[in-house]
Amino acid sequence: DAAERAGAREVFLVAEPMAAAIGVGLLVNEPVGSMIIDIGGGTSEIAVIALAGVVTHVSERIGGDEMDEAIVQFMKKTHNLLIGERTAEQIKIQIGSAYPLDEELEMPVKGRDLIANIPKTVVVRSEEVREALQEPVGAIINATRMALERTPPELSSDILDRGIVMTGGGSLLRGLDRRLREETGLPVSVMDDPLTCVVRGAGKILENIEEYRKVLF
Repeated sequence: DAAERAGAREVFLVAEPMAAAIGVGLLVNEPVGSMIIDIGGGTSEIAVIALAGVVTHVSERIGGDEMDEAIVQFMKKTHNLLIGERTAEQIKIQIGSAYPLDEELEMPVKGRDLIANIPKTVVVRSEEVREALQEPVGAIINATRMALERTPPELSSDILDRGIVMTGGGSLLRGLDRRLREETGLPVSVMDDPLTCVVRGAGKILENIEEYRKVLF
C-alpha cells in the first residue's frame, strides 16, 4: 500500500530468504534444493528453495537485537553493570562467538555499577559472552534443525551436497558457521558481504523481472 501511495505502478513482494538466495547467486529456478539462513536484526529466516519456490520455511524472532539484549542482561546479572544496546553490540562484534576460539579474547567494558550507582569498568572475556549468547544461538540451531526435518528427502540430498548458506549481519558472529556445521553435520558457509545479500537480490530481481517473475507474489 505504501509503495502504491508513493506512485509505483506495480508492486511485487518477494520472500526475504528468496531475495537473499538470489543475492548470493543461488540458482533458485533450478530443480535442486538450496538452504539459506538469513539472520537479521529482529528475525532469523531459514528456508529451503527449489524451482523458484520456498519449499520449507522457518522464521524465528531471534536475531542480532536479541543477541545484544542477552549480553545486556548477562552483564546485569554477572557483573552488576548496566550497559546500553550500543555497548552490547560492540561486545558482540569484538569478542562475541558461538564456538570456542583458538585464542580467547577480552575487552574492557564501561557502564554503571548497579550497586554503587557510579560509572565502572570491568574486563569481560569471550567465554562469558559466548555463555550469554547460548540461548539465542541455540534457538537458531533448533530452527535450522526444524527446517531440515521438514525438508523433502529428495531435496535433503541436494543440501547434503551443496551445504547451507548463511547471510545477514548475525551470520558474522564468530564461529556460528562452525557451530552449525558441528550440530547438523552439513557444510556451512558465510557469504561475502552478508549484510547486503537481500538488497542485492532485490536489485537482481528488478533488473531481470521476467526471469524471476515466479518468485514474486
